[in-house]
Amino acid sequence: MELLSSGTIFALIAALAAAGAVTGFLAGLFGIGGGAISVPVFFEVFRLLGHDPEVAMPLAVGTSLAVIVPTSLVSAYGHLQRGTVDKDLLKVWALPILVGVALGSALASVAPPRLFQGVFVCVALVIATKLLTGGKWRLSEGLPRRAILRLYGALVGLVSALMGIGGGAVSNLILTLHGVPIHRAVSTAAGVGVLIAVPGTIGYMIAGWGRPDLPPDALGFVSLATFLLTIPTSILTTRFGVALAHRLSKEWLARSFGCFLLLVCARFLGAMIAGDG
Repeated sequence: MELLSSGTIFALIAALAAAGAVTGFLAGLFGIGGGAISVPVFFEVFRLLGHDPEVAMPLAVGTSLAVIVPTSLVSAYGHLQRGTVDKDLLKVWALPILVGVALGSALASVAPPRLFQGVFVCVALVIATKLLTGGKWRLSEGLPRRAILRLYGALVGLVSALMGIGGGAVSNLILTLHGVPIHRAVSTAAGVGVLIAVPGTIGYMIAGWGRPDLPPDALGFVSLATFLLTIPTSILTTRFGVALAHRLSKEWLARSFGCFLLLVCARFLGAMIAGDG
């Protein structure tokens, strides 16, 4: 592995700190894990450190899920204090999400990520259009019966594990289409991040355990050094995101989330075109 200059090392540390800050802020503001930000940053860092893409990508995804654990906990607690988390829904989703995450972790090594990114882009574009135009699109005016909710939970877990995200974006899409107010959807999505990130992190640790081509600090596909360099800024900014989410009107929060979804779509489309996803 080529030795890096002190300037390059400083730039990598600064990039990780910045990614942590953005990830934490988004976790608080939109109830998402921020994997759409952290995964590409981590991927480029691992590539610069000399790792092949076949190692860099799962390492980026696994480390992203590990970072989502504390940021989602802080975010969920902040929203819970404001009484906007749907705890009953999280209880219904807990087991299906676990099943979905386990399946996603197993499929991640064989299924092309472009397929799942493409599905997410299509759905997210529709919802972003809805949010930005003030459209009143609904699948229903309330949440469906428990059997359908469990299927939704498994879907959220599956897609999140494959893409290294906390599930907030996907669960937000589902909840708002069923008439859940945006503040409640965002707050509940923060709890979803906890349900996904913990088993997802464990799954990626197990999947990469014992591989000789991983960095010495790694536990499976989770880089401890990257985790430790990212966490301080992410924890610091999560509280600011939570506070801002509850100060914004439902219209501004919806439009802000719509803009965020468009940025995520652009990132995924760029990855698909470049062929690094």
